[in-house]
Formats: sequence, structure tokens, C-alpha cells
Amino acid sequence: MTNPTILKIDDLSVNVIGSARDQRVVKNLSVEIKAGETVCVVGESGSGKSVTSLSIMGLLPKDGLKATSGSIFVENEDILVASTRRLRELRATRMAMVFQEPMTALNPVEKVGDQIEEVLRVHTRLGKRERRKKVLAMLESVQLPEIDRMYGSYPHQLSGGQRQRIVIAMALILEPRLLIADEPTTALDVTTQKQILALIRDLQKKHNTAVLFITHDFGVVAEIADRIVVMKDGEVVEVGTCADILARPREDYTRMLVSSVPSLIPRKRTAMTSEIVLEVAGLNKTYTEKGFFGRGRSVPAAQDINLTVRRGEIVGIVGESGSGKSTVARCTVRLIDPTSGAIRIQGTDIAQFTGSTLRPMRDRIQIVFQDPYRSLNPRLRVGESIIEGLLNFGTRREQALAMAAELMRVVGLEPDAMRRYPHQFSGGQRQRICIARALALEPDILVADEAVSALDVSVQAQVLALIEEIRVRTGIAVLFITHDLRVAAQICDTIVVMQNGRIVEDGTAESVLVSPKQDYTRALIDAAPGRDWDFQNFRPARHP
Repeated sequence: MTNPTILKIDDLSVNVIGSARDQRVVKNLSVEIKAGETVCVVGESGSGKSVTSLSIMGLLPKDGLKATSGSIFVENEDILVASTRRLRELRATRMAMVFQEPMTALNPVEKVGDQIEEVLRVHTRLGKRERRKKVLAMLESVQLPEIDRMYGSYPHQLSGGQRQRIVIAMALILEPRLLIADEPTTALDVTTQKQILALIRDLQKKHNTAVLFITHDFGVVAEIADRIVVMKDGEVVEVGTCADILARPREDYTRMLVSSVPSLIPRKRTAMTSEIVLEVAGLNKTYTEKGFFGRGRSVPAAQDINLTVRRGEIVGIVGESGSGKSTVARCTVRLIDPTSGAIRIQGTDIAQFTGSTLRPMRDRIQIVFQDPYRSLNPRLRVGESIIEGLLNFGTRREQALAMAAELMRVVGLEPDAMRRYPHQFSGGQRQRICIARALALEPDILVADEAVSALDVSVQAQVLALIEEIRVRTGIAVLFITHDLRVAAQICDTIVVMQNGRIVEDGTAESVLVSPKQDYTRALIDAAPGRDWDFQNFRPARHP
């Protein structure tokens, strides 16, 4: 007996409301998913993936987008003709969604147990005691520790992986027939990502759930997909089994997407012998959590960190969430003060500088953050954001604008775009602008803190190529923070592995990733999704 069809989308089109040209963001889309099946939808930003998922959930913004044709059947009910009240009943009972960023999906001022319990309170007649019992059982099924403590915790008191498990528990508490997961593992480190994927797969088998998984990560696709739907500009380009799409893609666009996935096998690089630009020696950072009656506890975030970055070298720091990667990055650029240790830029220890004495050193080291949209002032034209640092350091406005125009060309954008605002650019373009802003002061060191983790694979490949090009052209030293071992393999000369605030292994990218000495490093490599595929050559990987 074949599994029944849970989701059937037929000839769906979604238009922008009020568009002068009747702009369609989804065009004649047709997809089916059966019970127990996982279908991955892949494509670049703007391909229509998330709009499709919001259409299924009946969550399209009423003043922005509208489904103009087609049908969306969840089991035997057409979502597009359902009333608002009926849609509320269907959410969580028949269909549920896990969003990319759990911190924005959860209410920050309510305990997570109460938020999960609200689903039961709205959709069932269970009493208070039964609701709590069911929630605790669900927390246990998503493999959270100390479930009573978890029940009474607020979102900010949990790690990113724990928050994502809470969102999954909320989505699955009523055992919906369809689960939509929209980039649920993008911001997670490889080991947490592996756990979340295994969790979704186990719960799917237990309840025979149909899963629509939206992602730009082909490593994840290789791990979980039964079938793959490739989208571009709102249209389906290609559909096939996981093996067909990864090994035998028919369309040029699909081939481009798959081959853009960086390899886990590092490139061979010559050892760096240039001068040391950045030296971090004996760096420690300890946070103090204040408690009642003035008592608190000390939390060491970074302990005895020693590393060097030479001119023209890219040093990567990898590790799980909470390993101390970003703490080291922020101490290095003096966004936070180290507890002790030295941070030397060409021999000058900036760890000893404060306030007005630190300011003249700010142009020597610059940082690019993970989220380019939050990094740019939405009220300033991007040209003004790029020249802000130059003006602060005394450059004349005319000269600063000329330098900004040249930097826009360096990062692959037209100088005319300086008159536009951040929201008028794609995510990849905004990250290029952030890189241009960081380079404006001609720093000796660039710190990239998860600078490509939120980008789709083709844009990620472009930004990585840009950083490599700038490194070769200018000789800038780069400290590259990432949880993506594939990215580290392709761009880093040296890799530093961190665990629980300490460096546990370091060496050339080749020695660390091909012949790791520590069990922890081997566990990180083994957890990398899709490590059994050589995406660039469309075949299974041949591990050394």
C-alpha cells in the first residue's frame, strides 16, 4: 500500500499586490509530498522558496502578496479557500512550521513551556495537568536535558540548538501531518545541526509525517532528501531524486548550484613566511553572572588563547556554538575588553588601550559580521555608511566618496548603487557593501565573524572568491570565524579548533582536516552534512 499524498500544490502563482506589471514571485508551481517523505526545496535567495512555504501556511502578508491561481491541498482541504478561522485550526493540527531563527519565533518574555502549552490550550480540551504532562513528554522526545528546568526557562537562557528543539516541539506537539522546515539549521554548528536533522528524521518516522524542507545547504539536502525541487525566479527548474539531482543534474542552473558547494578537502597551500601582523598571546575572557545578594559565578569564555596571523594569511577559527570563537573575534577588535592577555598589531598591544587611546588604532583592524542587514544603518544610504569611518578619521568628503566608489567596484558593485538604501539590495550584495566599508580604512587585519553562513551557496562562493581576491591584491591578514568546515577548507591557510573556550588543535588546513589529532576535531569533521558527497564533481566523495 502506497503512502497517501499529504501535500499537493497545483499550478500555484503568487503575485505582488499593487504591482504595476502584475509581478509574480511564484509561477505555476506544482509539487506533491507523500506521508513519510522528505522533499527539499533549494534555490538562491529570491527564488520563491519561503513564499511557497508561507502560502501553504496561509501566512502571506495580506497587504503584500496574494495567491492568484492554483490550489494547495493539505490532505483533502484547499488552503487557499479556507477561512481565517479554519486556517488557525489547521495550523499545528494538520500542518506546522519551523522557522530559521528560533529567537524571533519565540516570545522572549514567556517561559518556553508555557509557549508550547499554549498550542494545546488553543487546540485541545486538555486540563492544566494533562497539558504539562504532554509538554514534558514532548521535551523529552526532542532530546532536551533536564526537562523540568527547560519547561521553566526563557528563550534567552537556552542555547541556539536548544531553542530550535523547543520550536520543533511546539510544531510537532499535535502530530501534524505536514511539517514545513524553513532553513532550520542554517545558523547552527555542525554537531548541533546533525542532531537536529536526526531528530526531525526520527520524529518523521515515528509519526509518518510529510516534510517540506527549505534550505540552501546541499550538505543538508544530501543527508535527508528523498526528492529535490530546484527553484529559480519563482519557477521549478528541475525535480528529481536526491541521487539524480546531485549526481546527474540536467539543467545548467542546477549544476551551478551543486558545484558551488565548497569541498571538505582543503586546497594545498604554501606555508606563510611573511611578517606577523596579529599576535594574540595568553588571551582570557571571563564573564561574571550576577546573582542574588551580590553573589555570582564566573564563566570563562576564552582561556589562554594564543594565535598569530601573518600578512596575506587567512586563519580560521572553528568549533561548536559556545566554543568561544566569537568571543575571541570581539576581543581581538576590542568590541569587548579581554580579562587578560595581549593583542598585538605589528607589535603594539591594543589590549592595554582604552577610550581615547584606543580610537587611533581602530582603523588598523576591522570586522564583518554575520548579518549584513543589521550591520548597516537602514536610514543611511550605503555610500554614507562606507565613508563614515573615513570621515571620522579626517578624510575630506570628496576624497572619501571617490574612495568609496572605487571600493564598490572592488566588491563587484556599481558606484551608482551608493545612493541606494540597504533594503534595496540582496543579502549577498549587502555583505559585499559591509566588506567595502571594512576595507575603506585600509586595515591591516580583517575579522570575518560568520560572514558567509547566512548566504546561499552561489552567493557564498562569490563572497569567498571576493575575500580571496582582496587578500591576494592587498595582502590583508584575515581572521575568519566559521562553523562551516567546508568554507574553512577552501579559504583558510591555517585552522584553529576551539572547544569550551580553549584551543584544542591548530595547524595547516590540510593537516587539521585531513589528519586531525584530536577526537573532537574528528567528531566535527564526521558531523559535517553531506561529507560523503563530492559536489563539485557530482559524485560520492573519496575520503583520504
